[in-house]
Amino acid sequence: MPVETLQSPEHEPVRQFSIFADNKVGRLNDIIMMLAAKDIHIMAICTVDTTDSSMIRLIVDYWEQAKELFEEHGFAYSLNEVIVAEIATERQIREVTCALVQAEINIHYVYPMLTRPRSLCGLVIRLEDNDLAADVLRQKSIKVLDHREIAR
Repeated sequence: MPVETLQSPEHEPVRQFSIFADNKVGRLNDIIMMLAAKDIHIMAICTVDTTDSSMIRLIVDYWEQAKELFEEHGFAYSLNEVIVAEIATERQIREVTCALVQAEINIHYVYPMLTRPRSLCGLVIRLEDNDLAADVLRQKSIKVLDHREIAR
C-alpha cells in the first residue's frame, strides 16, 4: 500500500509564517490583535528574539487571509511548509525524534500546537525533507496532520 506524501492532491500541507518584526513593546500584541480582528485563529506560535528584532512563527487556520493581511500591513515574512505530528503523550515525542534520527533527517526546530481538535497535541516540526519525514513517521504509525485537520 503506497504511503501518502505531502505532494498528493488530498493533502493540504501545514504552512507556517515566520514574521520578522522589531523587538519593541506591543509588536506581538499588534499582530495577534490584527489577526483576531479578521477572525483568524492562531493554532501555534513560537517567538525567537534578539536585541534588535524578533521572529514570530505562526500557524493560523486561514493562512491565505493572514498572508494578505501581513502584506497589506507591510510585515516582512516567509511562508514555509512544516510537518505536524499528532501526539498524545511525552513518550511519543521520543518516538517522533527517534524515527527521524534513524532516517537521518535533520530537525531544524520544534514547538507545540496551542489548540487541536480531539484534545490531542500536535508537534510542529521544521525539517530539511518534509516528504521523506512524513513517510517515515507514517510508517512508524505516527499520524501526520494536514492543514484541514488543524484548522477550526
